Amino acid sequence: QVQLVESGGGSVQAGGSLRLSCAASGLTSSIACMGWFRQAPGKEREGVASVKTFGASTYYTDSVKARFTISRDRAKNTLYLQMNSLEPEDTAMYYCAAANTYPCGLSRDYDYWGQGTQVTVST
Repeated sequence: QVQLVESGGGSVQAGGSLRLSCAASGLTSSIACMGWFRQAPGKEREGVASVKTFGASTYYTDSVKARFTISRDRAKNTLYLQMNSLEPEDTAMYYCAAANTYPCGLSRDYDYWGQGTQVTVST
């Protein structure tokens, strides 16, 4: 089992930055990849970014490319999402997730989820 706890959400103005953190505990050696998802009110959950354990390759959804950066500190068992140039459209609940096996593209691929942290971007 893996436990995930997100932090770092908050309210910012458009153009601002936030860094989300996700602390993982438990059987972290089993994790093949980790990712960030978000869900805005009335919308489906969407994948934002993911990173593989081996090779550290990353994936970003088109709307956040060049603005968001995903990283993972394996020594600290922590996943990060640096979010710059935030836009009101980024407002959502952000979730950290971990998968034991590949692929890691869709939410159904992930085995463990955090409870989420709210990000609100105002104009």
